[in-house]
Amino acid sequence: MKQFINLILLSILFTGTLWANDIYVTQSGNTLDLDITQDGQNNTVGNSTTSSSVVGATSTIDIDQVGNSNVLTFDVNGATYTGTFNVTGGSNNIDFNCDSTGNNSSCATVTSSITMVGSSNDLDIDIGQTADAANGGVTITGASGSDSNVIAATVDGTSAILTLSVNGDTNNWLIDIDGNGDINGHTLIHSHTGGTADVDIVQSGINDAIINLTTIGNGHDIDISQTD
Repeated sequence: MKQFINLILLSILFTGTLWANDIYVTQSGNTLDLDITQDGQNNTVGNSTTSSSVVGATSTIDIDQVGNSNVLTFDVNGATYTGTFNVTGGSNNIDFNCDSTGNNSSCATVTSSITMVGSSNDLDIDIGQTADAANGGVTITGASGSDSNVIAATVDGTSAILTLSVNGDTNNWLIDIDGNGDINGHTLIHSHTGGTADVDIVQSGINDAIINLTTIGNGHDIDISQTD
């Protein structure tokens, strides 16, 4: 009987381990490539205390998380960054920052794609907060049924292009796109389908600033501030 109980306890502990995946990455150098896949509950790639980070002149990051209560906290420092984040599940927390440090220039050329499938997600993305990022291209997509999301996106730099698309209800957006745009200026493309949306957009800088906003649904509250 005692042996049987011990086996049950071991099974519970083992199952709990499967449901708590933790990865902490610190990578530095040039021409960096990072690929992470997590499947399960309570997945963590970095957290609010210890973020994962990549520092280098050129970096490529691909992260896939499948499950609920995922945490993704990632810092990137360097000149050229390409990243793809795919998160599937509910109650996810994503915090991504691309900025400058040490002798590395700010994320001068950024190509970032974030796709969320699920509800109750909290996304905070910052590009070029310390020094302007040039050629910043960020795409955030929430697939059909992505409800009750809180999404904050800040992009500072030249020729910044921010594309946002979400299909779901009760979503809250806070968007800030800033910097000294060149001939292309800054472009925000925002498409929202669903009910009860709260959208706040602040766009500032010189040269051509463009906002292309499309919303379909009821109960949308939209505030836009655009300055040179």
